[in-house]
Amino acid sequence: MIKKAKKNSSKLNSIIQTGILVLENKKIFKGIGLGYQGSATGEVCFNTSLTGYQEIISDPSYAGQIINFTFPHVGNVGTNKEDYESDKIWTKGVIFNSEITSPSNYRSLFHLDAWLKKNKIVGITGLDTRSLTNQIRDKGAPKGTISFSKSGKFNINKIINTTIKWSGLKNLDLALEVSTKKNYLWKGFKTWKKRNGYEKNKKKSFHVVAIDYGVKKNILRYFSDFKCKVTVVPCNSSFEKILALNPDGVFLSNGPGDPAATGKYAIEIVKKLIKKNFPIFGICLGHQILGLSLGAKTKKMKLGHRGANHPVKNFINDTVEITSQNHGFEIIKESLPKNIEITHKSLFDGGIEGIRLKNKPVFSVQYHPEANPGPQDSVYLFKQFVNDMKKYAKKKRS
Repeated sequence: MIKKAKKNSSKLNSIIQTGILVLENKKIFKGIGLGYQGSATGEVCFNTSLTGYQEIISDPSYAGQIINFTFPHVGNVGTNKEDYESDKIWTKGVIFNSEITSPSNYRSLFHLDAWLKKNKIVGITGLDTRSLTNQIRDKGAPKGTISFSKSGKFNINKIINTTIKWSGLKNLDLALEVSTKKNYLWKGFKTWKKRNGYEKNKKKSFHVVAIDYGVKKNILRYFSDFKCKVTVVPCNSSFEKILALNPDGVFLSNGPGDPAATGKYAIEIVKKLIKKNFPIFGICLGHQILGLSLGAKTKKMKLGHRGANHPVKNFINDTVEITSQNHGFEIIKESLPKNIEITHKSLFDGGIEGIRLKNKPVFSVQYHPEANPGPQDSVYLFKQFVNDMKKYAKKKRS
C-alpha cells in the first residue's frame, strides 16, 4: 500500500509539471497544462468575473495577454457555438486555479479543454492564482510566458529570455492586427434571449458605421436591439470612405494595445468626424482614441480594470453603476481640454470612466455597457447614442 501511494505521488508530480508560467522576474509557477500544447508570451493580467469565461477569452481586447482568472471554478458550464465575441481568438493564454469539471449546462457543446485546443490557446491549471493575483496587484502586470508540454520538460533559460525580450503592450499597436480587413454589414442579430436565442433585427432606422479596433459582437447585437443597421469598417479606413457610407452616427469600438500607438492613423480620422458634427460614441479603446483626438493624453495603468463588478459614479444622473471592464490604459485627467466634461469616474481608483464634448453629440465610456459578461446597468448609453442619431438624421433631412 505504501509503495503504491508513493507511485501515485510521483505520477501526480509528473502531471503538475506539464504546465508552467514564467514571469519576467524569473518567478516560476507550476501546474497542469491544458488546451493547446505549446508556448505563448504576453502580459499577465487578472479578471475578477464570476461568469462569462468564453466571452472573456474570445474578446479581441485580450490580444497580447494571458488571463489569470481569480474565480476558482472555470469551465463547468462548457462552451458553445454562440457565445463568441470574435470569430478568431486573440488571447495568448489562460490560467485557472482548479481542474475543469465535466460541463453541466444545457447549452454546452464542448468541454473547455477541447475548445482551448481547437482555438490554439495554451492553458494551465492548479496554480495558486491568489498568490499570482496579489503579485500583479502589488507590482503591476508583468510579462510572462505560459507553456504546456506533455513531457513535462522545459528549457527554462530559453523561456526566461523569450519573456524578457518581448516588447510588452506599451507602444504596441494591436488594433491593426485584430481589425477586419474589409467592410462588412453586420448580419443583424440581436442580443441572446433564453426563449429564442439570437433573433434578427428586421427594422433598420439608423445607419451606424462602426470603426473596428477589435469590436465585440455583443456591441453590434445591441445596435440591432435598437434597430440600427451597422457597417463595420477597418480601423484605418479613411475619413472619405467613412463619409461615403452616409452614416447617421459613428461608433469607435473597443480593442487591444496602446491607444497612443493606434492613434497614429486613428486620431486624424476621428478629428475630421468630430468636425463634421457626426454623433460619436466610443467604448474602451474607442474612448481613449476619442480622448486623444480631443487633445488629451493616455497612459498605461499599473493594474488595469478587468472584471464584471466595477462600481462607477455617473455624474449626470448622480447614480452608481456596476460595470464590466477590460482595459490597461486610461486617459490622464490633468490632460483634458476645457471643452471636455467628465461624466463618469471609477469608485475603485478615481480614474476617468466617461467623457463628453460640451458642444457636440460626442461621448465615450471606458467600461463595457454591452454587458457581456456583466451587469446591464449601462445599456442606456446605446439609447443615448440612438437619440443623438435621431436628431442628426432630422437635421440632414431638413
